[in-house]
Amino acid sequence: MSEHTTIRLSNARRSYNGRVAVSDASLTLKAGRITALLGPSGSGKSTILRMIAGLEPLDGGSLHAGETLLADTRSSVPPEHRDIGLVFQDYALFPHLSVADNVAFGLKGSKKDRRAQAIEWLAHVKLADRADSWPHMLSGGEQQRVALVRALARKPRAILLDEPFSGLDRHLKSEVRRSLIDTLRASGTTVLIVTHDAEEALMMADDLVLMDKGVILQAGSPQDCYKHPSSISAARLLGEAEVLKARIQNGSATTAFGSIPCNLADGTGWLMARPETIHTSPAREGAKVTAIAFGGTFCELTLEKDGQSLRLRTPATTLKVGDTASIRFDEATTCVYADVNG
Repeated sequence: MSEHTTIRLSNARRSYNGRVAVSDASLTLKAGRITALLGPSGSGKSTILRMIAGLEPLDGGSLHAGETLLADTRSSVPPEHRDIGLVFQDYALFPHLSVADNVAFGLKGSKKDRRAQAIEWLAHVKLADRADSWPHMLSGGEQQRVALVRALARKPRAILLDEPFSGLDRHLKSEVRRSLIDTLRASGTTVLIVTHDAEEALMMADDLVLMDKGVILQAGSPQDCYKHPSSISAARLLGEAEVLKARIQNGSATTAFGSIPCNLADGTGWLMARPETIHTSPAREGAKVTAIAFGGTFCELTLEKDGQSLRLRTPATTLKVGDTASIRFDEATTCVYADVNG
């Protein structure tokens, strides 16, 4: 097996016809860990994956596997010599080969040995009984598992997955995701998963990288990125975020709905809170409840005050439309950002 290696992309740049797709991006895929690269469509995340795989050149910066240079602006190791596995969004199984032959493709040894290895890998994802099936006879989730073990069977130093669950129905996603993540963790391989799904990224990753408009916004643990986003843009990549204009003065950020302590200089700024971390209680004076929606495991309340609106989520509420309520922001998870134009 190839030694699992830390992959480092440093100050990478890539442009297409003068349009910048990736701008001075640096990220590290730590050996034996799962990194999720999260961003919306067009953010540059798939371009980064393709640069690491060797399918795109670097217009600037460098790429290393351990101490080995894989690419810079002067040279590039061909994709087939990088020892990096790639699982495409559409799985890219060979339609003319059986499931077992797909997994055995590229393995070394006799035909018998290659088939034995393929069956063993298929057993890891509970598909050994489909070894002689054709790819078109499998469900989308089964094809995804075959594509993954085909990449893992060659025991690469790292494996890259491009939107691996986007083609699956929602009810199938969580089941297939758990199965594949278990397989990846058991393999000990260095992994990069590119996705635009925040829930997917948070639940899969050991390390999370947030990207938008060609720029890496933040990198860290999923918990830290969610609870302490580096910017409002980073916060919105990871889910619902309520953003309110704030006046920062004497160590406090004050909005129409309430205040929290902060350590920014006096001026204007923005307060960001997750809807589920905003607390409310009945009060004679305060914000007016203008709408209540039932969401199954939560109730979503919309409140208004001084011409501004705020949404929050709570497991249950005694409030009704037309009531007034006080608001309390959770200091541990509410962030305040200085207004760059202020």
